[in-house]
Amino acid sequence: MPHADPALTRAIAVTQGTKPAVAAFFDEATFTVSYVVRDPGSSACAIIDSVLDYDPAAGRTSHASADRILDYVRREGLEVVWQLETHAHADHLSAAQYLRAALGGQVAIGADITRIQETFGALFNADDTFARDGSQFDHLFGDGEAFRIGGLEAIALHTPGHTPACMTYVIGDAVFVGDTLFMPDYGTARCDFPGGDAAQLYQSVQRILSLPDEARVFLCHDYKAPGRDTYAWETSIAAQKAGNVHVHAGVSQAAFVTLRQGRDQQLAPPRLILPSIQVNIRAGHLPEPEGNGRRYLKIPLDTI
Repeated sequence: MPHADPALTRAIAVTQGTKPAVAAFFDEATFTVSYVVRDPGSSACAIIDSVLDYDPAAGRTSHASADRILDYVRREGLEVVWQLETHAHADHLSAAQYLRAALGGQVAIGADITRIQETFGALFNADDTFARDGSQFDHLFGDGEAFRIGGLEAIALHTPGHTPACMTYVIGDAVFVGDTLFMPDYGTARCDFPGGDAAQLYQSVQRILSLPDEARVFLCHDYKAPGRDTYAWETSIAAQKAGNVHVHAGVSQAAFVTLRQGRDQQLAPPRLILPSIQVNIRAGHLPEPEGNGRRYLKIPLDTI
């Protein structure tokens, strides 16, 4: 009998296909993991959640993290067809445009990025030149939309809760969940950003955990849970269902919402949220230079 969620049914089928090669690149300054996902039958690849280095004290950008990816792609002779963002990150700036200029590939995110652009366009008092229709990106994914990386089949699943625009990319048996889930011993994403919703996150997690147990799960961040001395960013659907400290099998939506909201009340804003959001809602484009030739990021006072 067909699954009641057609997009999930298609994603489950995709996990039974070709197993991609996955290379991870960890940026300890932001605790972010970026990925190069490769079709083993061709040179085609995708880059997921790249990092542009940013020094907030100096207001200076640099490219050491992104250059590790660039060097790997060139060394392996790969062809970048996608620059994928799981969501508009609040903890690091995207290097998608820097890598696109060097390597190519369509910059893509979920279609609900327009909701984020509306919210933060207003917060930063962006003028009419800032488009709120997602047009800064080359492609906006709808829920259940199929795409390819060479011979690799892939499905984009809308998994909101952390933000309204979060996407999970199912690429062969590899599942890229962004911030929705962390390692089982660390739990789940916060839901207190504008448009975040703990009940919605619970539903999104249940959707992800409906994928086959053996599917590999790749995370966007790791912070080393108490008692663990090493960073980790790969797990499985089975491990998440059995042991995620916030949302393992048997945890009700009501219990999760209570836990998640309680934890969120204790969390400080991410260190780079204000510069990150301004760049990431622009698909990694930096603000246009002003009359003096310099680019500026805004810091609204007393807002978060």
